[in-house]
Amino acid sequence: MKKLIISISAALLLLAGCKPQPKSITSDFQLAAVDDIAMYQVNPRVFAPQNSLRAVAARIDSIRELGVNVMWVMPIYPIGIEKGKNSPYCISNYTEVAPEFGTVDDFKYLTQVCHEHQMGIILDWVANHTAWDHPWVKEHPDWYTHDAETDTIIHPRPWDWYDVADLNYDNRDMRRAMIDAMKFWIVEVGIDGFRCDVADGVPADFWKDAINELRQAAKPRQIVMLAEGKRSDNFTIGGFDMNYGWDFKDSLVHVFKDGKPASDLIAADKAEYDSLPAGKVKLRFTTNHDHATEAAPVVEFTNVRGSMAAYVASIYLHGGALIYGSQEVGYPETINFFKYVPVDWSANAALYEEYEELIELYNEHPALRKGKLACWPAQDVLVYEKSDDKERFLILVNVRNNTQEALIPSEWIGVEVEDEMSDKKQKLSDRILLAPYEYRIFELEK
Repeated sequence: MKKLIISISAALLLLAGCKPQPKSITSDFQLAAVDDIAMYQVNPRVFAPQNSLRAVAARIDSIRELGVNVMWVMPIYPIGIEKGKNSPYCISNYTEVAPEFGTVDDFKYLTQVCHEHQMGIILDWVANHTAWDHPWVKEHPDWYTHDAETDTIIHPRPWDWYDVADLNYDNRDMRRAMIDAMKFWIVEVGIDGFRCDVADGVPADFWKDAINELRQAAKPRQIVMLAEGKRSDNFTIGGFDMNYGWDFKDSLVHVFKDGKPASDLIAADKAEYDSLPAGKVKLRFTTNHDHATEAAPVVEFTNVRGSMAAYVASIYLHGGALIYGSQEVGYPETINFFKYVPVDWSANAALYEEYEELIELYNEHPALRKGKLACWPAQDVLVYEKSDDKERFLILVNVRNNTQEALIPSEWIGVEVEDEMSDKKQKLSDRILLAPYEYRIFELEK
């Protein structure tokens, strides 16, 4: 099907060994508002063993047709060798690209291709630590945290990340160099923001300075800043736009795997958003590069149907939507991002189409992605409504791997609705049977 076909022109370029040169930064591209973002995470090591940035660009049609409007690319910088374990989060130079992935021009080309397809592109930034063979270690040892007794540079605490050296944010010169490196990708390459690794390990006042400078440097373009972390001052002081829904994901697993009540998801959503300043967004997901090392969604949530029920429970309840590259084809194995893992992009066409349909609904109906939320707590079925001034939707998600009877809220009984996945119209009775892990998305007929 067309969604899974590589762009012919891009494929021919790869086969011919040609590398079109990047043009200037796209001027007519507009980044989506933060509460309209549907994101796709790219782990280059599932796209190709070499020249993977070009391989990602060659798949741009398939990625874009999922409906996503921002691409997040995991670190593509040179990887440290000293004490290293081939982790892309062990960075030996902030303004270069590892030969494994390509060149800076290859990344410029990917940025250009994303913009031409009306997609933003953000880059993973690792500000908490560097590789031990980063030039800063020898040139500026005072830019790193030292052990008080031995006066030697230490790895980040309390983690066991022995392959990296901890940066010292008391040093103003290091802060200046870090911001300048980030500005390189905004100004010279034209990216649309950053996903910031271990954001909680870096002081909020640094993020404030950095993000203010990045926004100024990007003008008139907008950028989006995503924090991997939970600290509230990343928003209130730092200026981030989004952070991760880690607690919601944990609750999702407890509900689907451990039999906790579906209503726990409502409580988890409320707890996350109660601590969030107005206008900020939680990124919701069923997997990402960290969780993919443990289990794929089609395994973690029992089967394919469980993975899709969990996804519906995540992206429409509240927050931004994320797809981790590989989950759209139901890749069943764990993915160790420290090495190349080949993915069959032609597998499970029906699953790809289902993700496409769900993100299409997310994009086409503001009420689904950011409307007012009403919930009806239940044990085995997640029941909630999303609405705005123009639309009303009722979403039912069976969180169990057996048939469940869902009670329809009184205000929806007898109402004419359209089933968004089948396009069939019906009048709702007081209850409905749901097959194992079945979900239904009903729109009120106007």
